[in-house]
Amino acid sequence: MTRAELAWELADLFTDLKVDQINEVLAKNVPFDTLEFFNEYGEDFGASEGVGDPTRKRLPNLLLLGYILRVLEERLLPDGESDES
Repeated sequence: MTRAELAWELADLFTDLKVDQINEVLAKNVPFDTLEFFNEYGEDFGASEGVGDPTRKRLPNLLLLGYILRVLEERLLPDGESDES
């Protein structure tokens, strides 16, 4: 499986999960301090770049999804896996 395939699988999986299931995935895979950091950083970055409220509220989720994808890559892909799509 390539990194791109893994990313699409993760996106598909998350669209099928209910809120309580997503919360369970987060609790098992993301330290609470990391969640707090993404919330604060997303807000600060959005404010400093003039990002509007609807988009700014989604920035922490985007950061979190990238983090989870990276964790999955480290767990599932061999060390020499290429970044090619």
